[in-house]
Amino acid sequence: MYKKIITLLVFCTLITAKDYAQSCSLPGMTPSSAIPVCGTSVFHQSVVVNCSGQNVAQLSCPIGATSSSSFWYKFTCFQTGTLGFLISGIASTDDYDWVLFDITGHNPNDVFTNNTLAISINLYGAGSGPAPYPQSPTGCKPGATGNVHCEGSDNGNTPFNAMPVITVGHEYLLMVTNWTQSTTGYDLSFTGGTASITDPKEPHLLNSRAICDGRQAAVKFNKKMKCNSLTSTGSEFTITPPLANVIAASGYGCNTGFDMDSILITLDAPLPPGNYTINIQNGTDANTVRDYCDRNIPVGESIPMIVYPVFPTPMDSVQKPGCAPDEIILDFSTKLRKIKCNSIAADGSDFRINRIAGIGSPVTVVGASGECNADSLTPVIKVKLSAPIQTKGTFQLILQTGSDGNTIINECGQETAAGATVTFTTKDTVNADFTFNIKYGCQRDTINYFHDGRNEVNVWKWDFDNTRSSSLQNPEIYYGSFGQKQTQLIVSNGVCRDTSAIVPIFLDNELEARFEATSIVCPNETAFFKDSSIGNIVGWRWIFDNGNSSTSQNPPPQSYIPIKPTRDVFPMLIVENNFGCFDTAVQKIVVPYSCYIAVPNAFTPNNDGLNDYLYPLNAYKATDLLFRVYNRVGELVFETRDWNKKWDGRFKGQGADPGTYVWILTYIDSDTGERRLQKGSTILLR
Repeated sequence: MYKKIITLLVFCTLITAKDYAQSCSLPGMTPSSAIPVCGTSVFHQSVVVNCSGQNVAQLSCPIGATSSSSFWYKFTCFQTGTLGFLISGIASTDDYDWVLFDITGHNPNDVFTNNTLAISINLYGAGSGPAPYPQSPTGCKPGATGNVHCEGSDNGNTPFNAMPVITVGHEYLLMVTNWTQSTTGYDLSFTGGTASITDPKEPHLLNSRAICDGRQAAVKFNKKMKCNSLTSTGSEFTITPPLANVIAASGYGCNTGFDMDSILITLDAPLPPGNYTINIQNGTDANTVRDYCDRNIPVGESIPMIVYPVFPTPMDSVQKPGCAPDEIILDFSTKLRKIKCNSIAADGSDFRINRIAGIGSPVTVVGASGECNADSLTPVIKVKLSAPIQTKGTFQLILQTGSDGNTIINECGQETAAGATVTFTTKDTVNADFTFNIKYGCQRDTINYFHDGRNEVNVWKWDFDNTRSSSLQNPEIYYGSFGQKQTQLIVSNGVCRDTSAIVPIFLDNELEARFEATSIVCPNETAFFKDSSIGNIVGWRWIFDNGNSSTSQNPPPQSYIPIKPTRDVFPMLIVENNFGCFDTAVQKIVVPYSCYIAVPNAFTPNNDGLNDYLYPLNAYKATDLLFRVYNRVGELVFETRDWNKKWDGRFKGQGADPGTYVWILTYIDSDTGERRLQKGSTILLR
């Protein structure tokens, strides 16, 4: 019976347990508290705790993939390749489901809402005959196929998926679910693939910091380490010189997770100011501190630590204000001691601001807050203002006793004295609006751009039509074409920045002489002319190449005397615009001696320059022309639709035989629109 069939039966028998099961919140049973694993170790999960969780997001299987009774594992890919793993239940009849997610760049909890994160899923569980029947192992192994196997053994589902390809630098989550809700555990091992999920970085101590009087110290590692490899007594650490003994140690984040990158060690006595060394050794658990792959920090490794005298944290550093700041940030990140978050009055009453130089409205503090970490300490204090400071000025931030009865107190309980000050400066806001002046020309235009440079602007970034740029305050730009131009400016004074709107500028002095004219003027016909020039035109001068001229925009028709042979004339138009610029256009007009269409009755293709070709003569008024020539047996020897293409007396690459040839000519008379048909014969002479 398949899992999709027995789901209802299991649901009916377990519904009471599910209704009253605790929600999955224990470390390791939520995506955000996943257990770190390494490719070189077999992870043994001895007990599975039954709990209630929501379904993860996936597109593939109709039964859904529940996170109930699940443990989560996290790892990073350090070498691209295929990933193989095996989940082997201690009880072979336990049914294990699993889903592999790529959560790179995502919050781990996105697995519940983003169905694109699941890259491999297996919900297989099937058997026949009386239970129990084997359900384990499952996983990804060589030779298996498919990245999705849903419930049941139909449709080719199996307990094993193909090994997915994982990518270096990507982060992954593996959810393993005991679907049968047995509390018996399993072994998880990674084998068979070519990818590496083993961090090549060896574990080491990185640095340390004494806290206040030296009774405690924070030690940082160069990578995440296992919480359970640290003894609560701190037996892995000693202090040199041995003026105090380590009596306790705890990992940051270990209360809700499995890994840590820093620890807090506690001594049995404070250390006087001076230089010390923190040393690591095997603890009472027979190891130092281990990484995910159970590699120890080397025994005997040490890091220096300085214990400083305890004194109040000075208020002497402000992060450089940005443009129109609405908060001022006090920076203690380089100081020895951070500030207690609960010593900062939320209403900002620990601070006031005086303007030393510049003009503008009074600056009022309305709030203050820190960037508080897990220890409720902050390296900065953000002092919130009632309104942004828009003008240039020099200011003094003054510390005073706030509404909470104190100024600010550092992690060692030392209060900074009231009256402490720090100075900061602001810049004026800037405006990128600009003006321009156009100098119109005949061949090109010149535009002079201007920016006033107010408020200490010292950077200009001009953009002209996304093709040219300038860093000058007042650039001069030449345009060799006319029409619409677009300009934008970005300005800055080193703090404030502004971008102008994209300003359209229309250069309307384009000038182009153009005209329409009759292209062929047959005997007893006239040529017509029509101006089609572009621009703000104020004058026209026509020269018709027939001895006549005109200054009208659209002049009267013109006559041309036909002479033999056919000739070409070239009428000209010169136009002037309102800027005194000129442009000239010239066209060709054909003046035939005759426009009577005729086909010669004989031709002699002997290359003597006389009657060498056969074609329709004077077909100036013919459109849609077709001229064909046939020999005496009816073969088509020549065809053209262009009357200027002539038969040279050759057929199939050879000179045609002398004799009589028949021709057929069809065309449309362009004057009347009538289709004409002519037939005749011609003699080829050689």
